[in-house]
Amino acid sequence: MPALDNLTALQWAASPWIQAPAALVLWIGLFLVVKTIVLGALRRMAAKTAWAWDDILIEALSTPLLITILGSGLLVFDRILPLEPEWDRGFDVLFAFSISLALVLFVDKVTRGVLDRLASESLVLSGARGLIQGSVRGLVIGLGLLIFLDSIGISITPILASLGVGSLAVALALQDTLANLFAGLYMIADKPIEPGHMIRLPGGEEGYVTRVGWRSTWIRMPQNNMLILPNSKLAGNTIINYDLPQPDITVTVTVGVHYASDLDAVERVTLEVARDVQRTVQGAVPDAEPAVRYQGFADSSIQFQVALRASDFPGTAVVRHEFVKRLQRRYRSEGIVVPYPVRTLDIPPGHASGLKEALGGGAAAPAPERPVGFTTPIPPERRGS
Repeated sequence: MPALDNLTALQWAASPWIQAPAALVLWIGLFLVVKTIVLGALRRMAAKTAWAWDDILIEALSTPLLITILGSGLLVFDRILPLEPEWDRGFDVLFAFSISLALVLFVDKVTRGVLDRLASESLVLSGARGLIQGSVRGLVIGLGLLIFLDSIGISITPILASLGVGSLAVALALQDTLANLFAGLYMIADKPIEPGHMIRLPGGEEGYVTRVGWRSTWIRMPQNNMLILPNSKLAGNTIINYDLPQPDITVTVTVGVHYASDLDAVERVTLEVARDVQRTVQGAVPDAEPAVRYQGFADSSIQFQVALRASDFPGTAVVRHEFVKRLQRRYRSEGIVVPYPVRTLDIPPGHASGLKEALGGGAAAPAPERPVGFTTPIPPERRGS
């Protein structure tokens, strides 16, 4: 009897219906232990490196590896059991599906980790993060589905041909939308502008960028209006960005002094005022050194430019405002004259008969023996003519 019991036990142990579940449990348990050990070692290695992308890759491996272990364990379970071919075919399809699902999840997790990291460093990318992640996820799921269908023997050639024709039709129908989309992606990648930047458009419009979306860019004007510009138009134009390469900006003020002025004294006084403005005015760069450069001889004055430095674009108006006020006050105290525009009239002999009439009526003055010069202020409405 004991021998018969041992034989029965051996027969039960040799039965595939006992071996298959045991193999499944051992397979899953063994590889789960290996997965835990390997991923733990990789995490410790990644923690010692300054490279952040290895952390994203390791974290993305956990769930796909678990799905792959379960799918391969079921395939081993099927190969041990004496099942009908239909069952074998079903387990093959299940294994192919698990591999495709693992690949899709891995790529999706990597993409999400990369976008999360990049969006934390770029406000522009954070605005388009949802669109990019959704597009990549749809593409990955589509590729995974095609791989799954091809692995189970279904021809994907007709599907690819249909997708090609359909994509062409969609591209033609959404031509403007796609142009704005790719222009937005270009600006996100190249970063010519970002939220918070002060920019100037070719038409003269100025404002702060508040949002760079996948279709349009929003610009807040100084009048507190919002200019919404399609990305394709913005990417195709020349833009002045006042915040690149750095936010501080040069403020240039044009000044003119009388021809009789002492130019060395004018330069000294002007630099003293400019340095005082740089040190004391809010919005100026305190340690910046102003400069004075004479430009040439104008109609009524010797002109020069004063270069100051503001910390940002809004500070330029404040710096210019304070500099003009203080410079005028200092010039007045120093006796430096900023002349009005004047015009000199030369009257040749024989043409002075209409002089008094031209100047306001009355009897004409006698003609002088030689040309007479008259210096008169130009009326405001005729200045610059």
